[in-house]
Amino acid sequence: MYQKVSTDLSFVSREKDVRRFWEENHIFEKSEEHRAGGKTFTFYDGPPTANGKPHIGHVLTRVIKDMIPRYKTMKGYYVPRKAGWDTHGLPVELEVEKMLGIDGKDQIEAYGLEPFIEHCKESVWKYKGMWEDFSQTVGFWADMKHPYVTYENTFIESEWWSLKQIYDRGLLYKGFKIVPYCPRCGTPLSSHEVAQGYKDIKERSAIARFKVVGEDAYILAWTTTPWTLPSNVALCVHPDHDYVKVKTNDGYTYYLAAALADTVLGAGNYEVLEHFRGTDLEGKAYEPLFDFAGDIIAAQGKKAYYVVCDTYVTLTDGTGVVHIAPAFGEDDSKVGKKYDLPFVQLVDAKGEMTKETKWAGMFCKDADKPVLIDLESRGLLFAAPVFEHSYPHCWRCGTPLIYYARDSWFIKMTAVKDDLIRNNNTINWIPESIGKGRFGDWLENVQDWGLSRNRYWGTPLPIWECACGKRHAIGSIAELKEMSSNCPDDIELHRPFIDAVTIKCPDCGGEMHRVPEVIDCWYDSGSMPFAQHHYPFENKELFEAQFPADFISEAVDQTRGWFYSLLAISTLIFNKAPYKNVIVLGHVQDENGQKMSKSKGNAVDPFDALEKYGADAIRWYFYTNSAPWLPNRFHDKAVVEGQRKFLGTLWNTYAFYVLYAEIDKFDPTKHTLDREKLSVMDKWLLSKLNSTIKATDKNLAAYKIPEAAKALSDFTDELSNWYVRRCRDRYWGSGMTADKVNAYMTLYTALVTLAKLAAPMIPFMTEEIYQNLVRSLDSTAPESIHLCDYPVADESLIDETLEYAMEEVLNVVILGRAARNAANIKNRQPIGKMFVGAPKALDATFTAIIADELNVKEVEFTTDAGAFLSYNIKPNLKTVGPKYGKQLGEIRTLLAAADGTALKRELDAAGKITLQTAGGKVELAPEDLLIETVQGGRYVSLTEGGVTVALDTALSDALIEEGFVREIISKVQTMRKEAGFDVTDHITLYEDGSEKLRAIMDSHAAEIKAAVLCDLVIFGVVEGYAKEWDINGETVTLAVKKNEGK
Repeated sequence: MYQKVSTDLSFVSREKDVRRFWEENHIFEKSEEHRAGGKTFTFYDGPPTANGKPHIGHVLTRVIKDMIPRYKTMKGYYVPRKAGWDTHGLPVELEVEKMLGIDGKDQIEAYGLEPFIEHCKESVWKYKGMWEDFSQTVGFWADMKHPYVTYENTFIESEWWSLKQIYDRGLLYKGFKIVPYCPRCGTPLSSHEVAQGYKDIKERSAIARFKVVGEDAYILAWTTTPWTLPSNVALCVHPDHDYVKVKTNDGYTYYLAAALADTVLGAGNYEVLEHFRGTDLEGKAYEPLFDFAGDIIAAQGKKAYYVVCDTYVTLTDGTGVVHIAPAFGEDDSKVGKKYDLPFVQLVDAKGEMTKETKWAGMFCKDADKPVLIDLESRGLLFAAPVFEHSYPHCWRCGTPLIYYARDSWFIKMTAVKDDLIRNNNTINWIPESIGKGRFGDWLENVQDWGLSRNRYWGTPLPIWECACGKRHAIGSIAELKEMSSNCPDDIELHRPFIDAVTIKCPDCGGEMHRVPEVIDCWYDSGSMPFAQHHYPFENKELFEAQFPADFISEAVDQTRGWFYSLLAISTLIFNKAPYKNVIVLGHVQDENGQKMSKSKGNAVDPFDALEKYGADAIRWYFYTNSAPWLPNRFHDKAVVEGQRKFLGTLWNTYAFYVLYAEIDKFDPTKHTLDREKLSVMDKWLLSKLNSTIKATDKNLAAYKIPEAAKALSDFTDELSNWYVRRCRDRYWGSGMTADKVNAYMTLYTALVTLAKLAAPMIPFMTEEIYQNLVRSLDSTAPESIHLCDYPVADESLIDETLEYAMEEVLNVVILGRAARNAANIKNRQPIGKMFVGAPKALDATFTAIIADELNVKEVEFTTDAGAFLSYNIKPNLKTVGPKYGKQLGEIRTLLAAADGTALKRELDAAGKITLQTAGGKVELAPEDLLIETVQGGRYVSLTEGGVTVALDTALSDALIEEGFVREIISKVQTMRKEAGFDVTDHITLYEDGSEKLRAIMDSHAAEIKAAVLCDLVIFGVVEGYAKEWDINGETVTLAVKKNEGK
């Protein structure tokens, strides 16, 4: 009937079998077809780049993104899961440059743009097979046979359509701005790209001496970028701050902020000669540090090298005077425009110092040191302090960015800021703190999107320009062909092919050429909701049915990446949020909370981890380890612990059922649950099962993943360690009684339902359980557990009163076990009586369970549990000392002499204790007292949570003898397992070495035989599998031998 179940907890090979079953039977495809008529639940998959390998963090994102769609599918929704590939951008170009052995834009263009682009197209698929295998191993279901690909014409054409909408609204513009710029890649970056590349670095700053014209004095100005000093054209002070002219002890005269003079010069090292407001210094001329820019400034006919004012200057560090280089900073640029300062840019597009300087061809950041040395040699360097700060680096290639003035194309996000914020407020962010905090703050300070990239492999910006100044945005291939006389029918929308296509100027009739830029690849990924469907050119109804997404999920760094680009484009084009619910995921760290990296040697290879533990174990770890948005510390012990506590418990419970159901040839399809004849344990388990259905369903519907997992884990623990353990004897009995049928049916129902509840989370194990428990008996059942409906709670089976009572039973049992340990009495040693003090007495049914579980002959509930407790009560010196001072010694004496139990009763009744001291009455509250329970006499008692248990530790000879019998049975059962006997094998039992145990075994032979399936007990000799034991101080040799033919 059933396949035999191994209790080996190595699940990897089993998962491979399940994966094969899914693939051969097209279960994923059937899961979508099966729900095609249902309400759509849309999930967007953030596209990975196939030219990079998966890392352990991708396991986390995959298992979250897989679980919710599985759950919604089982709930009856149609959940389209279209995979996608992010194929454009600098990482691809860098990979190809490395492969070809070339470096930089000049060499790319020398190599040839067309072959370079072809290599890019090939490179993006480098690890496609690895990604697909990785996804299938993890159990991530998505349509990878029909993915959207961002480099395909249909995708690009949809992007062009959207960009035309933005351009026609006047929101796509070209501007000369300071932009974050990667000199290695030769292209600007957007603000959300910059946010992803900060690194903490130490470098030297500069406090330079600027000689004042006509005075023997210097202005001290500070900069963190010494390489910009050759491009200096002004110094800036705050108009309202206090500045001083000072003479230092070494004879120099300086101008600087009064508030920073002590910090910069040292207290007592100078004399203040004069005070100024910042505006008083405005216009003061100084000599340039370098003479490199004289001709450039003269050609522009503008004034330079004087003090200007602006409120952006702060007194938090430096000197209160800032050097101005309008080509290299946004604030500098604003000040430059305000004062009409000359524009000096002595760094070229490669980030190298220009020929006008002494350091032509040197990378600008490398020029810091020679600039400082040059200034020092001429007495113009006051100091070069080292400072540590967070500096932006290119998130693609790791090169330090520079802020650089250049022409770029921007989307005017500032114009739709209010719409962005309003749309964001409609999204259910999990956690809310990121959506309203980190992401909300980002939107409050939104900047225009630097869209253009001066690169090659990307979506071409669809703007054509004419010499007459006319610009036109193309929104489709049809429009391009209509306006062009040289557009090929099979035009590929990439450089260099698109660069050759010209259109006729609608104003002057001249020839218009496309601008050379491509766009930020984040625009590609943010366009996927509509571009994956080639909207609006086709699939209009399909797009509208699947927009916005009901659910997305990615790591926290995507708040300024994909989460933002989706919202930005959706707001610009449709003015609505593109997703309704988003789970933000924390990063995966090592055991010590450190970021994983190959250089540190702490990175985990996801394929190694999956091969070692299996997908279900790792999935379960990520669901339960912490809230999804918090960092996950991934390490062996954590995964193994989760595997043992939940997966192992579930598997062993399933194995237990199969073992005994197979022995009895029990077929659940031929029986039904007879509610009238269910035992209290059955009724309790079915109630808990249906309460668990409600809790799990409610939590998953609210995207509360750890809470849903905890509900499943708690139920599995109670199923195995309470229900099955309490009911074992019911499965061992001979024949098929009504009680045995109910025990089987209850356990079967719980296992099958639990498998369905857990299927979205641990899809492999639950599939195997389902196939063996359901499909092996019923060929008409759904082919896979993932084609089943998610369980619905049967409210008629939920009995909250019963659940509460059993919870109380468990509380008493736990406390009783602890009391046994305190009394040093083994669990197999029967105890005569236990008293229980609780708010409410339990009826005989539950009292019997407690007695059986704790191996106690009699359990009695009492309202006076205090009779079995003694207390030692002392004053709490921290509170009593300040209150009563000199009376403390007398209070301590009175408490020690009093009846501790009587004092405890008084405290419980009145909330205080009153003592009569020589100085009058003293009242002590609970916080004034230190109360200890004192063990002694024949009763051992413990109290917790309002429940007290008291064990009678006096053991009669009959109880001690019964304890021996239970120990003997336990040892024989252990030997049966060690000898490899089946549970149905009959045995002969041998004993040698203890007259005391021989007498006990002889007088209790019937009980022992029945418990261990023994047909005969032989004393004085041993045969078969033998072992020496120490049983309660008695040394004995026992042996077991299988009886053939039994």
